[in-house]
Amino acid sequence: MTEQDAPAPETDFLAWTKARGAGDLADKMGIEFTEFSLERAVARMPVAGNTQPAMLLHGGAYVVMGESLGSMSANLHAGPGKLAVGIEINASHTGSATSGYVTAVCTPIHLGRTLTTHEIVVTDDTGRRCSTIRITNLILDRPAGA
Repeated sequence: MTEQDAPAPETDFLAWTKARGAGDLADKMGIEFTEFSLERAVARMPVAGNTQPAMLLHGGAYVVMGESLGSMSANLHAGPGKLAVGIEINASHTGSATSGYVTAVCTPIHLGRTLTTHEIVVTDDTGRRCSTIRITNLILDRPAGA
């Protein structure tokens, strides 16, 4: 993302995420952003195609979804000329989705000048919590040409 790609304060942030994209892995997994602002980001992902051999949603899929949301949110907070990169992530899986979609809601815990921390709660179609993810991103100056 270049500085001209960074959203203006009055920008529709959901449109910004769709134009920017969340990366090839998120696309392959079917992650779709449905809401996006500095205060809250929401995405959904199909269980089908993202399962482990036991036909449960793969634990790594929850983490990819969480990192996609948390990193995009951190980059929105970072603003023009900055780049947020993940430096720590953890997840606690407390349920197993087996069909339909999972929905992730990302909210900031800390939005600082150099660090952000977000919590992502992932639920299944019944609203049951399946995973809780926390990600910390470091905000850097964007390298020239990036």
